[in-house]
Amino acid sequence: MSTTAEPLVEPAGETRRVRWPMGPWRAVVMGAAVLFVLSLVQNMTAGSDDLTSSGTAGAALRLAVPILLAGLGGLWAERSGVVNIGLEGMMIMGTWFGAWAGFEQGPWQGALYGALGGAIGGLVHAIATVSFGVDHIVSGVAINLLAVGATRYLASEIFVDLPGGGENQSPKVVGSVGKFSVPLLSGGFDTWDPLANVERRNWFFLSDVAGLLNGMTSNVSWLTLIAFGLVAASAWFLWRTPFGLRLRSAGENPVGAETLGVNVYLVKYVAVVMSGAFAGLGGAFLVLEQATIYREGQTAGRGFLGLAAMLFGNWMPGGLALGAGLFGYADALQLRSEESVHALLLFIAMGGGAVALWLGSRRRVVPALVALGIGAAFFVWWMVSDSVDRDIVRMTPYVTTLVVLALATQRTRMPAADGLRWRRRAAV
Repeated sequence: MSTTAEPLVEPAGETRRVRWPMGPWRAVVMGAAVLFVLSLVQNMTAGSDDLTSSGTAGAALRLAVPILLAGLGGLWAERSGVVNIGLEGMMIMGTWFGAWAGFEQGPWQGALYGALGGAIGGLVHAIATVSFGVDHIVSGVAINLLAVGATRYLASEIFVDLPGGGENQSPKVVGSVGKFSVPLLSGGFDTWDPLANVERRNWFFLSDVAGLLNGMTSNVSWLTLIAFGLVAASAWFLWRTPFGLRLRSAGENPVGAETLGVNVYLVKYVAVVMSGAFAGLGGAFLVLEQATIYREGQTAGRGFLGLAAMLFGNWMPGGLALGAGLFGYADALQLRSEESVHALLLFIAMGGGAVALWLGSRRRVVPALVALGIGAAFFVWWMVSDSVDRDIVRMTPYVTTLVVLALATQRTRMPAADGLRWRRRAAV
């Protein structure tokens, strides 16, 4: 009996470069346009200085890293054909192991053990889905539930008798992995700090650019640098190495990959374990860089936000980083300034008008009218109100997630074999 399968051929152009959701220059132009509009809104509204401040940019960067690492974990798993909604549970494992090792041995060991804790969850998910063919969603939900129970049990056995520990939290982790500032830009090595100087000038647009750059280049954790380095390394590994091609082929056409000698089981195992390790490192980051202790429930759904960022980025590393940054910015803004959230109403109104003009130029009348209506509604809301209700402010990151997913999923394409149960064909 013979079997036929599509040949494993690298799509044209993907061996040379990673194809981002948009070209790099187009992304820069669009980013500059968005920043220009934010600067304009900031000058039109009182009390909205945090829209582009260095404090907001720094907070957004810190808040984006756990989402980024969880999304990177989802990227690895789903590129191999395994849906991983257990990222939240793997992050929970990372928080507990990161706190335990961080308290016992130090913060760098905490980061390592956090990644190992998440990798354990990834291994369990791989055994269930790859070896036993369990439905990927069922396995992911089970891991999320098991992680909560396992960490509660471990905390009650280990943390209860330690000073400051309990069933729901760990003792404080002493020390830090360290921070750095870029020399000649943000005061690194006690040098001149030009970005902060330009930000204080309050120049239109230029000070806003300087504020954002200053926030992203001053007092940055080494774990943040590692996280973004892992994104670049993943882009190189998945798109420019033979093993990366095998991994992606397992998610697109596992039958064809098998006929060409790819060990699909091994590839999926490696991808899902690495997925758990990335998520676990994201959980450890929450402990080491944001809270200094483990607390039950501190992941707060960031594993699911990571999946949302991955979908926003169309299963590509660059888009994933952009999505994580967007969610981190929305979270940082609602924590720092309610007035700035109110100013966002005007920004959304202007964005709706711009989208309506673009759709109208392409003769898409109905979507253009919808965008115009949304923009008009937000403009009226901004005009008739002086502030946004505090409960709505807290919802900003989650509303942003829903809006982004509603828009982004219209043009995304998941790996062809993502989520499908696969079994090696017996030799005949």
